[in-house]
Amino acid sequence: SGRTGDGGGGPRPLYMDVQATTPLDPRVLDSMLPYLTAYYGNPHSRTHAYGWESEAAMEKARRQVADLIGADSREIIFTSGATESNNMAIKGVARFYKSRKKHIITTQTEHKCVLDSCRSLETEGFRVTYLPVKKNGLIDLKELEAAFQPDTSLVSVMTVNNEIGVKQPIHDIGEICRAHKVFFHTDAAQAIGKIPMDVNDMKIDLMSISGHKIYGPKGVGALYVRRRPRVRLEPLQSGGGQERGLRSGTVPTPLAVGLGAACEVAQQEMEYDHKRISQLAERLVTKIMSEVPDVVMNGDREHRYPGCINLSFAYVEGESLLMALKDVALSSGSACTSASLEPSYVLRAIGTDEDLAHSSIRFGIGRFTTEEEVDYTVKKCIQHVKRLREMSPLWEMVQDGIDLKSIKWTQH
Repeated sequence: SGRTGDGGGGPRPLYMDVQATTPLDPRVLDSMLPYLTAYYGNPHSRTHAYGWESEAAMEKARRQVADLIGADSREIIFTSGATESNNMAIKGVARFYKSRKKHIITTQTEHKCVLDSCRSLETEGFRVTYLPVKKNGLIDLKELEAAFQPDTSLVSVMTVNNEIGVKQPIHDIGEICRAHKVFFHTDAAQAIGKIPMDVNDMKIDLMSISGHKIYGPKGVGALYVRRRPRVRLEPLQSGGGQERGLRSGTVPTPLAVGLGAACEVAQQEMEYDHKRISQLAERLVTKIMSEVPDVVMNGDREHRYPGCINLSFAYVEGESLLMALKDVALSSGSACTSASLEPSYVLRAIGTDEDLAHSSIRFGIGRFTTEEEVDYTVKKCIQHVKRLREMSPLWEMVQDGIDLKSIKWTQH
C-alpha cells in the first residue's frame, strides 16, 4: 500500500491526502522518460531535429490537455502549475481591460492564490466583490447576479473546493457570465480529470489546471484561454514570446509530456475512478458515522466530488487526532495554510463554529487508494476519536446533559 521507501523513520504512513498532491501514475512516468534522457532538445529550437522532436511531443501534449476539457489545442498555455495559471488569468484579464473595467467578482472560499491575486489587484485600484457561500459551501446565484456592475471584467469561481470537496454550479455561473458579457475563470485544479469538464458546454473562458493533482508531475500546469469570444490578457512574464506571448520561457518538454499523458489517462479512467472512489468514500463515511456520534460532514452532501471528505469530530482537537493517526497521512485543511493556528477560512466561510473548525480532518481518496487502506483509516480513526473524547472534560459535560453554549467561561 505504498508504504515502501523507508525515509529513515520506519515504514511510511499510508497516503490519504490526495488533495495535497497525487503520486505519479506509472503510465505518465513511462511517457516522460525519453524526454528526460535521449530527446532533450529545446522545443523552440527551429533549426534541427532535436528541437522538432521536442516540439512535436509538446504539441501532442497540448492536444491531450485540450481534449480532456473540450478545447482547441491553440487555447492551451503551459505554465508551472495552477498557482501561476490563476495569477495569470486574474491579473492578466484585469490589467488588460483596466481602462474601462475595474471590478472583479470571486468567492470567499477560493484557493489562497486566487484570493491573494485579488488582494494585490485591490492595491492597484481594482474593486473586488468576495461572494459569501451558503452553509453548504455553494454560492447563491442570486447574489452573484446582484454583484455584477457595469465595469465588471471577470468572475472567478473554483469548480471543486480543495478543502471540503463541494462542486459549484459551474454551468449556471457560465450562463450568467455570458449573459452579462463578463469573462468567467474557474480554478479547476481539483476537478479536472476527476469529473467531466467541457469549456464550451459550461461557457468557461479561462480555466486553471495543475499536473500534480491528476497523477502527473509536479511543477507543471496549464491555463485554458478562450479564442472565441476572444479573451485578452496582459502577460505576467516577459521574454522570448513563447506560448503565444502569454507566458515566455522554454516549455519544459518532459513536464508538458507528463501533463498531457496524465490528462489522457484521466480521460480514459475517469468513469471507473469516479465510481470506485464514490464507493470507497461512502464506505469511509458510513463506517465512521455508524460508530461515532457527533460527526459533521462539511460541505453539501449532493453537490460534491466524492474523493474529498471533510469531517468534524466534535470535542476532539483536530491536531491531536492527526498526531494520533500518525500512520495515516491526512490533513486538517489545505497544505498551503496549515502552518497557521487559525481555523480554516473555508470552514469559517460556511459558518462552522470555531471549535468544530478546529476538529476537522480532510480524507482524500484517489485512484490508487485501496479498500484495506480505507478500512485501516476508519478503524484507527474511530479508536482514537473515542480515546480522545474519553479524556475530554467537554465530552463528559455533554454526556451529563450540559449545554456547552450556556456556560460562561471565565478568563484567567
